[in-house]
This record gives sequence, structure tokens and C-alpha cells, in this order.
Amino acid sequence: MAKRKTAFVCNDCGSEHPRWQGQCNDCREWNTLTEIIIENSATKSVPASRSGFSGTTAAKVEILNEIDLAALPRFSSGFKELDRVLGGGIVPGSAILIGGSPGAGKSTLLLQVMCLLARTNSTLYVTGEESLQQVAMRAKRLQLPDDKLKLLAETNVDTICQLALQHKPSIMVIDSIQVMHMSDIQSAPGGVSQVRESAAALTRFAKQHHIAMFLVGHVTKDGSLAGPKVLEHCIDCSMMLEGESDSRFRTLRGTKNRFGAINELGVFGMTEKGMKEVSNPSAIFLNREDEASPGSIVMTIWEGTRPLLVEIQALVDYSQLSNPRRVAVGLDQNRLAMLLAVMHRHGNVQMNDQDVFVNVVGGVKITETGADLAVLLAMVSSFRNYTLPKELIAFGEVGLSGEIRPVPNGTDRITEAAKHGFKRAIVPKANMPKQKIPGIEIVPVSRLSEALEAL
Repeated sequence: MAKRKTAFVCNDCGSEHPRWQGQCNDCREWNTLTEIIIENSATKSVPASRSGFSGTTAAKVEILNEIDLAALPRFSSGFKELDRVLGGGIVPGSAILIGGSPGAGKSTLLLQVMCLLARTNSTLYVTGEESLQQVAMRAKRLQLPDDKLKLLAETNVDTICQLALQHKPSIMVIDSIQVMHMSDIQSAPGGVSQVRESAAALTRFAKQHHIAMFLVGHVTKDGSLAGPKVLEHCIDCSMMLEGESDSRFRTLRGTKNRFGAINELGVFGMTEKGMKEVSNPSAIFLNREDEASPGSIVMTIWEGTRPLLVEIQALVDYSQLSNPRRVAVGLDQNRLAMLLAVMHRHGNVQMNDQDVFVNVVGGVKITETGADLAVLLAMVSSFRNYTLPKELIAFGEVGLSGEIRPVPNGTDRITEAAKHGFKRAIVPKANMPKQKIPGIEIVPVSRLSEALEAL
């Protein structure tokens, strides 16, 4: 196939340049040129069967209810927590991007998955950052079955696709997309053009040949996926493996999924033999002390399709600074400031001269608003030095006018708390179950003042 032509386009004004340069000649902006591929006009007129792409078929219009879904059934990855995040299993022909900080366990988890799937499927693990010996040493250390998995150390996308056509795998892993490159692009691997075109080529190859492909992605210092934003648009599923370096637990959160619900959460434990899935995450997040202390309360959050019980801790102390500190770990910093203002206005509790620290135990990151009520009660408990009962839970969204708004799946949250032995629940009035749930007393509230009185 003829070598494709490239040009450099300014991201600000859109002007084209034949080669890269630091400053755009038209808008005079610096470092705004990005390399793109220009399709040759001669190639456009060539029929699809002669354009150099093998295996392409003519487009066909079909009726929605006549499409055969049984031709591409899901299959399990061997890990129930991973299947949950993927929406029920791996879909053939899907491109799955998994990101995470260095040392989070991305390569370890995928190596375990591939060794398990290699027993019944044709697999190919492509490593661009490690040698074959390093991957083999990790598999030996984790005591994984290594007699079926095929390995390839390569970074050229064209070579990878050619070898994949020969071996015809049904599952592939590309570790990682930041080191892949295409021969007809001049920029270095890891650049915007290389990452974008490499991901597009691999995704197109996976869909044409019905190959389930995992792409490992790096993250930046702020925790977001490195590379262009279009990388997350061209893939089917995007997941982030999170976890502190000093914690033995890892959380796998889905941020995009074309085949299932987003914001699903899978919990794994890092052990000497690799990643082990945690079947009951609420049990590890509720490892509390025997004696209750002020500033601690349990709430029920909803992650994807299941409830989770997590503990929220707050510490309110007199500040020696002119501007008291507001620190939130696992919560939105701006929402914490808003809740303090609501509590001052509608709860008559003033913390203007107090340092406020709020932490979600276990390293869980809460993105929903259902944690508002629990955060407020934990801060009041610490501020008043009042110990809340250990068998108490609370959840609910707090509005700016002091009202307690309902949250989705309220009955399921209460039921999950009752299963773990909680005896009392402070919940929004609109989330009051229609039928009595045995073993737990439910206190419905509609205003913040009512919730404070219920304590």
C-alpha cells in the first residue's frame, strides 16, 4: 500500500503547514501544530476491493429487529468483578481501554485474564514496554498457566496486525497504546498523532475481524488518561484502575461502556499471586473499630447496579489560620464548601473558624450526591463531640434550601444495610419504602433540621 501523506494543522486557526514548526505562520501561536493524515486523491477513486484493505465487504442496510445478536455472544473473562464492569462479559469485536497509575496492576490483571482465557480461546499478548522474559517472569511468579498464551514484543501497528492475521486470535492485549507507532507518521511514539492513529487502526482491525482487544493506557499527573480526548471516543469501553500505592485494594471503575451501564465498580485485592476479586466489597469498607468515635457514620452509595456500604469520617477542629482549611478525600471539594454553607444557614451550625477534614474510608471515590446527608451528620458529630450509634446509616441529597431530596434505588440501599446488621436509617422522606423492611427502623426526614433532631 502506498505511503500516506501527512500535514500539520494548527489547532487554533486550522491553517495547514507542510512540516512541523514551533509557531503557526497565520495566528502566531506557539506549539499548536498537530500532524494529520491526508488521504490521497488517487486512493479515493479506487474501489474498495483494490484499495489495499483486505476483508472489507459492501455496506448493507438492515432492519433493527432483524439483526442477529446470537452471532456475537458475550463470554466471561474469568473474573466476575471485571465482567460486572464490562456489562456482563467481553463482547467480540470490542475495543476496551484500561488506564491507571503506574503500579496499579493493569498489566498484572490483564496477564491473569489472558492466561485463563488461553485455555479455551486463541489469545495474543502484545507487549511494547517489557521484554518477553519480563512477562514470563511475572507469569511464573504469579503461578499462572503459561503453556497456551502467545506473546509478541512489538510496537509497530502494521506488523502487529499482519501477525494477528496469521495467528487469528480472538482476544488481544496491547500494552500499551502510548508506545505504539505507525510507520507513515513522523512524530515520536506517545504523541497526539501516533496515539490517535494507532488506536483508530487497532480499533478498526478489531471490529473487522471480531477480536476483543484490550488497550492499556497511561495517565497524567492529575489522574486523567494521557493522549488526545478522541482516544476515549473511538473505543467502546473505558475503565480506570484506581488504588493507593500503600493499599492492597484496587477499584476498577467503568467511565464509558457501549454494552452496559457506566460507573460500575469492581473491587480487587492485590496479593502475592496477583489480583484477587472481592465478592463482598461492603465488608472490607466497613472494617470499623470496636468502639464508636465522634465524626464517623456509614452511608449506602449506589455504584452501577449494586449498593455499597462505606464509612465517612469527619474531623472538625479549631483553626489557627485566618482561612480555615477545607480538605475532602474521596469527595468533591466544592460540594463540601456548599454543604458547610447549607448547614450554617439551615442548621444553625457555624464552622467559619474550624478546620474541616472529610475522608471516605477505603480509598473509594464518591461521585453521587447521595452522600450529602451523611457528610453533614459526620461533621456535626465531630463538631459537637457527639458519638453516633454504630448501627446507624444515612443517605440523601441536600438542597441549597435545606431540603432532603430523594436518591435512586432507596429501598435497595436500605435492604443492603439491613443485611449487614444496621438497625436505624435516616433517609429522605420520598425514599420511604412502601413495605416494612424487617430488622431496621427507618426515620424519614424532609428538612436538614429534622435530620439533626433525629440524632
